[in-house]
Amino acid sequence: MTTTEPASALTLTAPASASEAGLNPRLARVRARAAARERIRAARPSARARRRKRTPEELRAVVERGQAQLNASEGTPEADAHAVIAWAVREFGPYLAVASSMQDTVLSHLVSEQFPFVDVLFGDTGYHFAETLGTRGAAEIELDITVIDVRPALSVAEQDAVHGPRLHDRDPEACCAMRKVAPMREALTDYEAWATGVRRSETAARANAPLVSWDERNGVVKINPIAAWTDEQVAAYAQRHGLVINPLLTDGYPSVGCEPCTARPLPGQDARSGRWAGRDKDECGLHV
Repeated sequence: MTTTEPASALTLTAPASASEAGLNPRLARVRARAAARERIRAARPSARARRRKRTPEELRAVVERGQAQLNASEGTPEADAHAVIAWAVREFGPYLAVASSMQDTVLSHLVSEQFPFVDVLFGDTGYHFAETLGTRGAAEIELDITVIDVRPALSVAEQDAVHGPRLHDRDPEACCAMRKVAPMREALTDYEAWATGVRRSETAARANAPLVSWDERNGVVKINPIAAWTDEQVAAYAQRHGLVINPLLTDGYPSVGCEPCTARPLPGQDARSGRWAGRDKDECGLHV
């Protein structure tokens, strides 16, 4: 697995001059955001050095405290997304990451409002739709986030040479394991917690998704701030804040994954039924 922090032209360009800012205020904002991102990225190692990464036993205790604080109890409702994120930022600071498939940018925006330039881990499988890659690029320009491309050890061509072409058709479990699960698991070793966009309304398997849990597979705390949100709430938040969304969401794809394994669901089926359509599979393995 290789984890790369892209050095785009934007991140290498100095902030705009006053005259440039007057002529093109959007360009000035983009350059200022890129400069701030680089400053924070450079300072993050020293921020982590001030506190060691905690052990699994210590993090399990954090989960228990978080569940007691955030879960619903008699007379107390479940914490909302903003409260969950506030808790996560206080508890984990520079050891917190967000995972994003670039289906939308709602969770990334929510977290960045309280933790500017949070690391956003994007699993760049090599099989994404062009629209997804475009959303990833736009998100880095428009939001106060640091996108980190998490890539598999093998390119698509190298995987084809070793395992034969179109492994995703012949053995989707193996393909997901190599291109999604293993790279993300390795990337998460740098963190104590990850925030994901898992929502209870997506599938029956996700119906009981907790706000906070211990992720045994990845050895980190897993946080689902928008677990209780509906599709309508996600769309309303994106519209209210003018957020970039994947164009495929308005083209009949309510759930977006790798291009070879994503289809439009049939009427009446759940949002993820178009993922690995025709197979007894609706999860890549990251969240199960």
